[in-house]
Amino acid sequence: LIIGSLAISAILVFFIVPLTIVFFIYLSNILLLIYQRNNELKGDPLSDVWNNVRKMIASFWDIYARVWHGYELHGVENLPEGPGILVYYHGAIPIDYLYFLSRLFLWKKRLCLSVADHFVFRLPGLKLLLAVTGVIPGTREECLVALRNGYLVSISPGGAREALFSDESYRLMWGNRKGFAQVALEAKVPIVPMYTQNVREGYRMFKERRFFRQLYESTRLPFTPPYGGLPVKFRTYIGKPIPYDPNITTEELVEKVCKGEFLFSFQTKTAVQALISKHQTIPGNIWKALLERFDKRRK
Repeated sequence: LIIGSLAISAILVFFIVPLTIVFFIYLSNILLLIYQRNNELKGDPLSDVWNNVRKMIASFWDIYARVWHGYELHGVENLPEGPGILVYYHGAIPIDYLYFLSRLFLWKKRLCLSVADHFVFRLPGLKLLLAVTGVIPGTREECLVALRNGYLVSISPGGAREALFSDESYRLMWGNRKGFAQVALEAKVPIVPMYTQNVREGYRMFKERRFFRQLYESTRLPFTPPYGGLPVKFRTYIGKPIPYDPNITTEELVEKVCKGEFLFSFQTKTAVQALISKHQTIPGNIWKALLERFDKRRK
């Protein structure tokens, strides 16, 4: 009985915060459904008629971000006034990205449409939340339409694979993905790198096992659950944009994203990796990430 109680307690400690986040996400969807019914809203879920409830939900997540992770957002001035593509590192769960979306809306009243993995759209009970917050499957056509309508569009080239199988070394797992570069060229928009400090210290995945990797590669479903949820310091950094160049090829643009030529004169292999190298202790350290909550000098 004692061993069983300890085991259950350990499971709760490991998974209660991720489960709490899931609960709040579904609660957000319920609030949207109530708002939709009370106001008899129909039509475009991206229209301004949803802004009041968007602000309410964004305010909740921003308070959560401040309290639990002392969340900070830096480099908003690097975002283009018009359309652009944000490219970011994918943590075990993208809670940091949700914080970014919330604060961007509160500060700038601006929506950033988010390219998500297809399995996200299979999750039950989230259809309205995904639509109102601008989560899209990310086909080339959808991204181009969004950019031509003036939206920011964000994508993590590593996606679920990076979420599941990257670790505290913060290695990028982009593979050969360069669709974002093709879209940027066609839409003639800049690419902006983004990264959140300590995102792997807040939430982690169990160490990669060949079975789980093979299972993911064959099904494209994330069977490995995240754990953690420690209140480590989160800081999101938005790097300087890589501007559209009409003379550059897709391969050269991908390479340009992979070179930090425009990031605070900080040269390294990739623009995103430049942000990681500049702002992240590698390998990540949970204890240091917790202590950074009290490091006033970093502010």
